Amino acid sequence: TLQPVMEETSLALGRFQLSEEHGFLLPHPLTELPAPYGPWMTIAHDLPQLITSHQLRSRVHQMPQLSTQHLRGREELHLAHLVLSFITTGYVWQEGEEGTVKVLPRNLAIPFWEVSQALGLPPILSHADFVLANWRRKNPSGNLDTIISLPGGDSLRGFILVTLLVEKAAVPGIKAIVRAIQAVLQLDEETLHNALQQLAEAIGDMSEALKRMHDHVDPAVFYTVIRIFLSGWKDNPAMPAGLIYDGVAEEPMAFSGGSAAQSTVLHAFDELLGIRHSEESSAFLHRMRDYMPPPHRAFVEEIRRAPSLRQHVLSSGDTRLCAAFNRCVAALADFRSYHITIVTKYITIAAAKAKAGRAELGDRAGPSAGKPPSALETKGTGGSHIFSFLKSIRDTTREGTIRA
Repeated sequence: TLQPVMEETSLALGRFQLSEEHGFLLPHPLTELPAPYGPWMTIAHDLPQLITSHQLRSRVHQMPQLSTQHLRGREELHLAHLVLSFITTGYVWQEGEEGTVKVLPRNLAIPFWEVSQALGLPPILSHADFVLANWRRKNPSGNLDTIISLPGGDSLRGFILVTLLVEKAAVPGIKAIVRAIQAVLQLDEETLHNALQQLAEAIGDMSEALKRMHDHVDPAVFYTVIRIFLSGWKDNPAMPAGLIYDGVAEEPMAFSGGSAAQSTVLHAFDELLGIRHSEESSAFLHRMRDYMPPPHRAFVEEIRRAPSLRQHVLSSGDTRLCAAFNRCVAALADFRSYHITIVTKYITIAAAKAKAGRAELGDRAGPSAGKPPSALETKGTGGSHIFSFLKSIRDTTREGTIRA
């Protein structure tokens, strides 16, 4: 099936809802829903204030039960999913991990479930909402802003937009994947070499984009304020039973929180380069694919089914190709190392500081001082044991090097 699909780059990307300019990002996200959905939008635009003043839950209880049948097309569905996922995470975590709920009320649960089913996405805040569909141009000169926000102010905005810039930096790399697969099929070594060079360069640019996290996100704010809203209700001690979506099902359901592992980019690179992660890491990564828009998941599958690039490079015996391939692997391992550096600063060190601060304040702080979440101290928001997981995937990436 590959050959006809891969012949025309734009055709291949278009088939997987990928954009030449924006990659996996939604190209032009809508910022307003049709008039009947005013009640959702009013709450969504006021989320940071409603959550910090502990009023969101009561506002949701007053929200009318709206039908999703007036939503038309992918853009409206994505905005509806974004809005309902942000309202849901705010509703669940408004009182921190000690004050969680067992039930999502039906006026939120039913429409969220229906929109999720229509998009093939889970009914929880994921990378597809938080980053891919949550951006707009503030002005014609291109200054970016988020559409929907949560507590965390500039740090939250910075966290979302820096992640978005990493996705944007990946775009030439995504195009290079398609070119590389075509070149393997056509035995065109020159084009393949160029594609691999472009891929290595794009991964390097992603690392550069990730470095901007330091300038725009305060670790204390990220750890104590923002992080809990990225938590899910699967593998989370704060919500061991999951969440009942009232009016959808009697039994509680468990979904993982938002995680960088839900970004399709690195999955695509891993499949192209034939990186094989450990059983445990692979299981988690594969589960995260269920949190991607189905066309993006299909793109990763298509790469997996393509002839093995690694085998092709090995059997070519071409030292230039081997070197170019290895530069891609090295760039990917470096990106993962840098991600570990960021996680160390924003989670491990921030956790230690928050703990020390708690001890110092003693009981004087009281519950209102914003107790940082402890259930996730050693875990990623997706529920993985964060360091063993990140180091394991970084190390198996390095092992993908072709040794002459």
